[in-house]
Amino acid sequence: MTQLAAIRVAELSRDFPGVRAVDKLSFEVRAGEIFGLVGPDGAGKTTTMRMLAGVLAPNSGTAHVAGCDVVKHPEDVKSLISYMPQRFGLYEDLTVDENIRFYANIFGVHRAEREARAKQLLEAAGMAPFRSRLAGKLSGGMKQKLGLVCALIHTPKVVLLDEPTNGVDPVSRREFWSILYSLLREDVAILTSTSYLDEAERCHRVGLLHQGKMLFCDTPARLKESLPGAAIAILAPEPRRVRDALQNFEGIRSFVLVGDGAHVVVDDAEKRIPELKARLQQAQVAFESVERITPTIEDLFVAAVEQTDKSK
Repeated sequence: MTQLAAIRVAELSRDFPGVRAVDKLSFEVRAGEIFGLVGPDGAGKTTTMRMLAGVLAPNSGTAHVAGCDVVKHPEDVKSLISYMPQRFGLYEDLTVDENIRFYANIFGVHRAEREARAKQLLEAAGMAPFRSRLAGKLSGGMKQKLGLVCALIHTPKVVLLDEPTNGVDPVSRREFWSILYSLLREDVAILTSTSYLDEAERCHRVGLLHQGKMLFCDTPARLKESLPGAAIAILAPEPRRVRDALQNFEGIRSFVLVGDGAHVVVDDAEKRIPELKARLQQAQVAFESVERITPTIEDLFVAAVEQTDKSK
């Protein structure tokens, strides 16, 4: 794994006044892989991205990106990577084409190469018909896709994306991910952060962050297999009443409200399912079903966070 690692992070830490934002973080990202840093706001995702992009110095640890030591030589990495922060610097009074041309000129991309690359990326993004539109007239999702096109115009080998789909509509999110998958044919290493736990399923491997620490790091399938206990779905018309009825219920390790009910993680499914049904009936809470399900990344993450918080 180390030989093919495009990103190598070891014991990386960063402190701000009164808080440790990133705490001894270690992971690797291979060429041709999408690695997701997943966690809520304040988990340390943006701080990690900024350190790897060479724009924020760590307090300790090491980080190598695209063959560069970004701790010792942060400037050397900037021409080799693409870093798309949460607020990418599009020029709203320029057209789509003019924004692309601007970023291509920054990275010294020749005209013929720029035109071919822009055509490929814009078609993948579903934006080919909008090349003459002002960036300021684009929807939020289209702005994010244009930002990605601009960030990729110089064909980097490492891409750092800080919550790139935050606030983006579902269709644009799907098209955004389609672009990312197309980059894998070029052996690009992609590190993306997100607070959308469902996006973890789209990554080859995932690191679950909480308060600057890496709780788990593995493939989505293995992560779900590692869930201690069992996930149970409770289908009910009033999920909040389910939550209230099951407060302090023995054996529940985590509880997550979903659109049509709730997901709970319990210690023993066979034992707890009859007990859960009995408790809901006793509390006169209507439900349609209580059954074991395949756990999601969200189930694992919530259970891990709640167990971590309880152990403090």
